[in-house]
Amino acid sequence: MAEESNDGQEKTEDPSERKLEKAREDGQVLSSKEAFVFTTLAMGVVLFMGLSSVSSAGLTHWGTLFRWDHADQIDTLAFGKLVQSFWMIIIISIIIGVPMMIVTLFTQLAVGGVNFAPKSLAFKPNRIDPIAGMKRMFSAKSLVELGKSILKVVLLFGTAGLLIYSQLPSILRLSEGTLNGAMSKMGDVFPALLGAMLVVLFIIAAIDYSWQSYSHNKKLKMSRQEQKDEHKQTEGSPEVKAKIRRMQMEQSQASSQQRESLENVSDATAIITNPTHFAVALKYVAGEAGAPVVLAMGKGRIAEQIIERGNDASITIMRSPLLARALFFTSEIGSEISEKLYNAVAIALAYIYRIDNGETLGMPDIDLPEDLRFDEHGKISKDAE
Repeated sequence: MAEESNDGQEKTEDPSERKLEKAREDGQVLSSKEAFVFTTLAMGVVLFMGLSSVSSAGLTHWGTLFRWDHADQIDTLAFGKLVQSFWMIIIISIIIGVPMMIVTLFTQLAVGGVNFAPKSLAFKPNRIDPIAGMKRMFSAKSLVELGKSILKVVLLFGTAGLLIYSQLPSILRLSEGTLNGAMSKMGDVFPALLGAMLVVLFIIAAIDYSWQSYSHNKKLKMSRQEQKDEHKQTEGSPEVKAKIRRMQMEQSQASSQQRESLENVSDATAIITNPTHFAVALKYVAGEAGAPVVLAMGKGRIAEQIIERGNDASITIMRSPLLARALFFTSEIGSEISEKLYNAVAIALAYIYRIDNGETLGMPDIDLPEDLRFDEHGKISKDAE
């Protein structure tokens, strides 16, 4: 029966790549202890057979380290023999340890991949919780491990017993022969016994790998709801994605409209700038009904083009950052300005009209309501200037 998730749904779906990656980050990778037992023992047998020719010479040399030919020179020889024994231990450790380490790494690489997870080294209170420890001791996983251990002992001892039983008549007759004959016979029995043990351990390792693979995948399985939630987290909810697409489309349409409006700049009465980040081209004909109309507006490169075209058309350009931003964020191209800006725009147009008629005036003080004081990002700011 499939396990259930926290939402009550059965975990029937294979784990996603993201869940597998998160499991690796937490140190949850496929591993098999029995595979390590088999490969390390097999490497031990290979080393034993490969080094058997030199092992006798090594043992002989080791024995000389504890033989003193000159008792009167014991103080002088002791240090030298101690150094030799120390280096022999290091060399033997390297000869045996390095292959064992390589085999261990390759075994894990073949089983579930080599993985270093700092999270798995972090302290977890449940590891020292006695109640949680009791639950782990009597869990299904512990029972399976106990069953595997019993099966391993039965198979190993059973195999060894059968092999020895088949050779029992010959073994019983060893006492009737010579020592060399007995050693020769044991030399035949021991490799056969070791080979049989390796075959059994290989079978146990294959069974354990299959079980560990099944358990690992079962533990990481997901419910359909978990898959949906993960998809939302990685790809975003459909509502959010639709809103983003809509905003992008609106922004694209606005940019296209701003570029098209550049053709109308030459008909403007005045241009209000920020001085270069924002630019709004207004048209107002005195005596005609209606408020000033926005012919063109833009920011960045489009604002620069509006200013350039305004200069080419000899249109008066007024620098008023606060008013320029207010017009940009509250107006639409081809529409009249907001009623809240009537007074401020009237002051600006009156100033421009008098400038166009040759008067020399100082810049007028244009004040705006607090809800129209925008910063360069379109956010209302009381400190905006």
